[in-house]
Order: sequence, then structure tokens, then C-alpha cells
Amino acid sequence: MNFTRPRILIAISVMTFRASLFAYGPTGHEIVGGIADKLIANTPVAEKIYTLTDGITLERASVMADEIRAWDKNGVEDLGAFPHYRDHPAIDKQLRDFWRANPPTQDPKSPAPSHHWFHYTDVPILNAQKYADGKTGRSQWDVVHMISYCVDVLRGEIPENNARKITKPVAVILLAHYVGDIHQPLHVGAEYFNQSGQAVDPDKNQPGIEDEGGNTFVLRLIRGNPEKMAHRGLKLHGFWDQDAVMANLPPLSPTLSKEERYRKIDQAKRKLIDRLVKEQPRNWRAPANVALKNYGEFWADDILPLAREAHERLQFINVHEIVDQDRKVMAGDARERNAPDHVGYADWSAKTVLEELHKAGWRLADLLQQTLTSTSTTSAAPDSSRDELGQKKIAFAVKRTRFSSNKLCADD
Repeated sequence: MNFTRPRILIAISVMTFRASLFAYGPTGHEIVGGIADKLIANTPVAEKIYTLTDGITLERASVMADEIRAWDKNGVEDLGAFPHYRDHPAIDKQLRDFWRANPPTQDPKSPAPSHHWFHYTDVPILNAQKYADGKTGRSQWDVVHMISYCVDVLRGEIPENNARKITKPVAVILLAHYVGDIHQPLHVGAEYFNQSGQAVDPDKNQPGIEDEGGNTFVLRLIRGNPEKMAHRGLKLHGFWDQDAVMANLPPLSPTLSKEERYRKIDQAKRKLIDRLVKEQPRNWRAPANVALKNYGEFWADDILPLAREAHERLQFINVHEIVDQDRKVMAGDARERNAPDHVGYADWSAKTVLEELHKAGWRLADLLQQTLTSTSTTSAAPDSSRDELGQKKIAFAVKRTRFSSNKLCADD
């Protein structure tokens, strides 16, 4: 696939409306959920999942954790306000209870965590450290811990009447989203700066303020049409959430109507999902000695080098402290460097995102399959339910993919 700058620029105009509705672009999450839906199709685990979600697919569920952010403004008492899930009243109630138990807050000492915190972790990326190597940017309510929490709810190790109001249906919905989040490099790693604007490592006794995963830095590209990109004031984090995803879909004519754009995007997304289902991603499976509840940490460690490279390919300039929603953060410009491999930042990020979406879809399917069919703590331990899944094949146009007792594998 040819990753070109014009494709990204067209994608920006296409996604402007949708970006205004969601904190993160929905297309990437839908690709992850769509891959998982196809991988589990016609299996007992699919029946369990769709029974829990009242028929809501993983593709649809994958964006719901972002949709409910719309309740932050006026609360959840207005049952007619977006979002509402009238066709699934039990799910609607449980999601509102979840929001009430985890209301938005900027107070790190709040007795109840904000549901916003569950989407990311901010591991310092200056040095080659892993998630467990330090404390800065991590918390018991970050995406790593919340993936584990949801797994424990589904396995019955945490009761459904827990303080976070994460029931089994809500756990599936959250996992469909969080597994996508943890495969976005800037949801895992962050740069920290001192008052002079120099990058530091807080875990090495170097006080610093974070960049909020690139949310406060404007991306300045030097390839393609940098003037247009510069005038847009595109935020680094938003570029990874939206534009690097859309670069993997065919370019669209700016003269298309909104409805026609959505239709073509959906068609292209379906073709991409079908292709990614037929091809196993490289190095997607966790080692056999990694406990199921520790998959989130394994995935974070897997993507931290990419988060580091996503920053190393940029030069951070005009770095200064600002106050954002009562929090001190660092802001400035993130200017593309001339990389040693001569690959532009837009092309590299688009390729990276495609690989991570591919992994995330397969990993989501595998995580749910293991969680709902095994009480084992490791990915290697077989049981009869997993063997039963191994006998259930899923047909595709070119070749078939099945769940076996130990892995997702492609049949010739």
C-alpha cells in the first residue's frame, strides 16, 4: 500500500465532522472491533459475547467508551441526549451507572477515578524503560490496569457489583475500546520536559511536566504540503488518532456529499478489515508464560519503542508551560526531523498504525476467547472449551481462519 501525503490531507477534511463528536477517531476502533468480530464469528465465544452485549457487535461496541464522553457536559439524567441506546435498555442503564461511578474530574486525589483516565498511560519515553520500570505516568486506573480489571470481571474474579460499576457487558464494551487505545503509541508513552523545554525522565529524579500524549503540541510536517498542515494547527495526538488511520484508506474526492463520503469510507473500511482478518500479524501473540491478566502490560511494553520513535522523529521547539483544565502541561511545536531511513513522518506513522490496528484486532479476539472459555492464568494452558473452539472453522473468501487450542492460525 502506498502511504502518501495527499491521502492524509484529504482524510483530514473527510473526518472533521466526526472528530468533533469523539475524543478519538472512531474509524480505527471500528477496524479493531470489526477484525475481532470476524475472527470469532460462528463460535461459542461469539454467542457468549453477543448475549452479554444484547447483540451489539464488537465493532459497534468499540466506540461506545468514547461516545459516553458526551455525557460529561450535562450528566446522564437526560435520557434523550446523545448518546442513548434505546434498542438496548439494559446496556444503556449499565453504561450510565458506569459513568456515574467514574465521573469526569481533574483531581488526581478524587475518591472516584475519572473514566477518562482509563484510556491511557503516560510512561516516560526518554529512556528505554518498560511499564514496570517506574511509577511516573502510571496509576491503578490507567489503561493497563483497566484491561486487567475488565478481564477479572469477565472471569468472575471481581464481582459485577464492584465500585466501578463494570458489569460483564460493560467489561466487553470497554475491552473492545481499551485494546484499541493501548495500541496507539501516544496512549502509552509521553514526553516530559523541564522548565527549560528539555526532555527529561522523571523516573530518574529529573522533575518534568508531560505533553499529555502529544495533545498540546502542534505537528509541523516537512513533506507533502507542510504549509497546509501548518495552517491547520494539527495536534500531534489527533494526527495519530485520525489522520494516520485514514491514510490507510483510499483517497476521496472533496466534492462528495457527506453521506457519500461516509458510504465510501465504510466500504473501504470493510475491505481493509477483510484483508487484515485473512493475514496473521507478525509477533501478535503473547508468550505462553504471560498471564492473561497481564496482557495489558505486555502490550504496553510492546508498543513503548514505537511511542519513543514517534517522538524521536520529531524536534520539539517553543516548549512552554500552559494550564489546561486546571492542570500544568507543556505545549509547543513538534517539527518533523529528516529521519535516517528517509521515510517521512506521515508515511511511517500510517504504516505503524496499520500494523498496530492489525495486531489489536487479533489480540482483542484472542483475549475475549481466552477470558470467556478458560479459567487459566496463562495463554498456554489448554482446556476443553478451547479445544471445542479449535474445531469450529470460520470460512473466508480466500482462506479460513480458526481458533485452535493454542493460537489463531490460518488454514491453507
